[in-house]
Amino acid sequence: MTAKQRPNILLIAIDSLRADHLSGYGYPRLTTPHLDHFAEQCVVFDNTFSAHIPTTSAYASMLTGMDCFNTQVVALRHQGDLRPEVKTMAEVLRDFGYNTTCVGFTGNPSARGFDKYLDYPAWGSWNEGRSPKAGKLNEVTIPELDRLIDDDKPFFVMLRHMDPHAPYLPPDPFERMFYHGNESDPANKSMEPVMSFKPFRDFFATWMPPGISDKDYVIAQYDGAIAYMDSCLQTIFETLAARGILDETIVVVNGDHGETLYDHECWFDHHGMYDNVLHVPLMIRYPSKLPQGVRIKGYNQHKDLMPTILELAGIDQSEIQWASDLRFNGESLLPMIRGEVASHESSFYITECTWMRKHGWRTPEWKLIIALEPDFHFKPEIELYNLIADPGENYNLAPERPDVVAHLRACMEAWIAKRVAETELENPMLTQGDWHGKKGVGAFKTSQQAYDTLHIGDPNNAARLQAESRADGDKKPKKEKAQKATAKKTTKKKEGAAS
Repeated sequence: MTAKQRPNILLIAIDSLRADHLSGYGYPRLTTPHLDHFAEQCVVFDNTFSAHIPTTSAYASMLTGMDCFNTQVVALRHQGDLRPEVKTMAEVLRDFGYNTTCVGFTGNPSARGFDKYLDYPAWGSWNEGRSPKAGKLNEVTIPELDRLIDDDKPFFVMLRHMDPHAPYLPPDPFERMFYHGNESDPANKSMEPVMSFKPFRDFFATWMPPGISDKDYVIAQYDGAIAYMDSCLQTIFETLAARGILDETIVVVNGDHGETLYDHECWFDHHGMYDNVLHVPLMIRYPSKLPQGVRIKGYNQHKDLMPTILELAGIDQSEIQWASDLRFNGESLLPMIRGEVASHESSFYITECTWMRKHGWRTPEWKLIIALEPDFHFKPEIELYNLIADPGENYNLAPERPDVVAHLRACMEAWIAKRVAETELENPMLTQGDWHGKKGVGAFKTSQQAYDTLHIGDPNNAARLQAESRADGDKKPKKEKAQKATAKKTTKKKEGAAS
C-alpha cells in the first residue's frame, strides 16, 4: 500500500475524562449527545483502562504501544526525554509518508516526532472568566485540517482536549446546564473538607467561585465542560464530513485517565488508582474495516491502541524501522472486534506517580493498592477492594482478607520480576527520586511530611478570592503560617495541575 492510499488518522485524546460521566457509557445526565451519535458509527470499548497514572505515563503507553517497563515513564514530572530505544506513533507514521500535527501537547516526552506543533489556551481562572477550551482548540485545528486535507499525503493529527481537566470553567449556557441551586448556600457544608485540604485549596480558589459551598455545583461544572467539549467535537466531525474524508479517516476518541471529583477524598483531581481514574472511554470509527454500533466488553489498555491503529492503516509491524529491539507490549484490538478473542489481559499492573507513589494489581474481581511511601491523604499502606461487591471501592478489605492481599501481591511481584528479566531494567516505580518535584526531598517519610510539602496554587490570589469562605484549619491539627507568593507560583501551579 502506498502512502497516498493509506487512511488519515485523527486521535482525539481527552484529558481527565472518566468513562462513567459520558451519557453513552450510562451516565444519567446527557453530557455527550454528539459523541453518543458518533458512537453509533463506531466500535465502543466498555473496559478500557489507563494502567499508568497520570497524563505523562498514560500517553507514553498510548503513543508507543508499550508498558511502563519499556518506556520507563511513570511520573507526571518525568525527567528527561522519552528513551531513544522507543519509537512513537508520530515517528512511525512519518516514516510511512504521513504528515503529522500535534495540537495541545507540545513538550511532552511522548509527543516526540510530529512535524508540526500547535497550541491553544487550555487553562483558565476565575479572574479570566469562562474558559472555552475546546472552541479555542477548534480555532487552530480546523485551518490545520483544511491544510492537511489539501495535501496529497495522508495525515495523523493528535488533539489533546483539556475541558474536563481542572479548572472546570465551561462557558454559558453549559455552566448551569446541570445545576439549579445556590452554590454558595451557607447551610451546605460539602465543600468544607475540600477547602481545608492545604495542598490543593489555593489552586481551587483560583478558579472556583468565591464562597463556594456546594460540591454538586463543581461536579456540574465538570459535566458542563464535557458537554461543551462534546458540542465542539461535532464541529470537527462536520469538518471531516464536509471535506468528504470522514469515511477515509480512522477516528479515535480516547481518555488519558479519569477524574476523582469528590470521591475518595482525592478532591477534583486525578490521582489515586481507583476506577474513576483508571476507567476511560475508547471508541474507534473506520467504516471500511470496522463494524458500526458494536460494543466490546473485553479488557484492553492504552498500550493496545497503537498496534490497533497501525493494523487498521495497513502497516505491518515487520515493516517498521524500529529504533531498537523493543517491540509492542500491547496487542491489536482487531481480533477482539472480530470475535477471535474475548479479551486481552484482564489482570494487570497499575501505577500512579502524581501526588502519591503507589502501585498495585487489578483483576476483574479485586484491586490491590500498595503505597511505596506515605501519602498526603493519610491513607493506609495497603488497600484491597472487591470490585464486584463494592464497585465504588469504598470498603477496604485489606485487614480482613490478608489471604487475598498475599495472593494478589504474589501475582504482581511475579509479573514485575518477569518484566525486569525481559527488559533488563529496574521497575521504574522504584527509581523516581524526587518524583514530586521537590529537589533533594526524596521519598516522603510520613504522611504529615507529604501533606506539609506538596502544594499547588497561588496563595495571594487564593486569599483574595476565597477570603469569605476559606475553612479554618488543616486536615491535621498542625497550624500553618501564611505562605508568601513568589513570582514563580503561577508556573508551578500549571506544572503541578497538568496531570
